[in-house]
Amino acid sequence: MSTVEDFFAEHDDWPWNPPRPGRATFHYLILVTEGELLHDVDHVTRTVACGQWLWVRPGQAQCWHPPGAARGLFILFEPDVLTAGTARLLAPLTAHEAPAVLSPHPDDAAWLRQTALQLLDEHRALGRRRLDVHHALRRSLLESLLLRLAGSPDVTPTGAAAGGMGGRDTYARFVEALELHFRELHRAADYAGLLGCSVRTLSRAARDATGKGAREVIDERRLLEARRLLGGAGWDARAVAVHLGFTDPANFGRFFRGHTGLTPAAFAAREPETGG
Repeated sequence: MSTVEDFFAEHDDWPWNPPRPGRATFHYLILVTEGELLHDVDHVTRTVACGQWLWVRPGQAQCWHPPGAARGLFILFEPDVLTAGTARLLAPLTAHEAPAVLSPHPDDAAWLRQTALQLLDEHRALGRRRLDVHHALRRSLLESLLLRLAGSPDVTPTGAAAGGMGGRDTYARFVEALELHFRELHRAADYAGLLGCSVRTLSRAARDATGKGAREVIDERRLLEARRLLGGAGWDARAVAVHLGFTDPANFGRFFRGHTGLTPAAFAAREPETGG
């Protein structure tokens, strides 16, 4: 836990001069309290205004910009710091497709800022109380903050549009299986078999939740990983093809160009898009 200004001061000109993309291994959560912060997440430049939160999740490609006049509170935490029950409740917010920029409900904004300040105070209070109590307080404050942030209007609960509890459950289990197996399993039938349902049931659950078929959801997850590796991690097309289970780099090239309109090499060389 720190502040944006302290973080930039401690790291001098690294890693934003010149900007160098990398892949997040922690959760980066920033509340902008003054000015405006620019930050690339999965090759899109996000603009984070005063009062908004930036959330970069583990696995996402990110690139820092110079801070300019931006000020704020900076929370960095590992995925396993959350208790199992809280992690389940926060699944829609920690998922890779969740929004990078969050605008809390106005009724929650002041509470969230105050809780973040309390978390900063407790972080700086190391040695003031027993270590186990210190860690328990930090976790409790963090989980409270995240659970309230999960109510932001930007966040859509996983499978919220699916018809009936069965459809939501099927899609949620599909997403969990996809995160584990998207590198080696590429057909809707593969996941239907894992979940013990028919391809038709799986496709209906995916379409009800996202408006897309199961195969499209699978392809989008593979494409997202390819974009992250080509941009943030600097892999070449051949290595990405092998990692994602393509038997021929040429097939990967056709897959990538068909979805993005760019060759893998052209994508890796391009500038980030601009987004909110």
